[in-house]
Amino acid sequence: MRMMLKFSLPVEKGNAAINDGSIGRILETVMGKLKPEAAYFAPVDGKRCGMVFFDLAEPSQIVEVVEPLFLNLNAAVELVPVMNGDDLRKGLGRFAHK
Repeated sequence: MRMMLKFSLPVEKGNAAINDGSIGRILETVMGKLKPEAAYFAPVDGKRCGMVFFDLAEPSQIVEVVEPLFLNLNAAVELVPVMNGDDLRKGLGRFAHK
């Protein structure tokens, strides 16, 4: 299932991770595991934020996705199922035929 992983970092922890060089390694590890379709990073509500779109093969994968962000960056994390345009058209087509 296609998912959006949204995370935000507390400013102090993000600053420390940038200063010690760990933020790059942590994010590269997460991205390597997820092999995302797309990933975007931006400041949101005054915090460093990322939105990563990937395929969740099985629910047990959630642990390996979120724990590095929790443990290493004190991140606030959300996982949300999402659709692309083709998925939406397919769903609307099914809905319209009911």
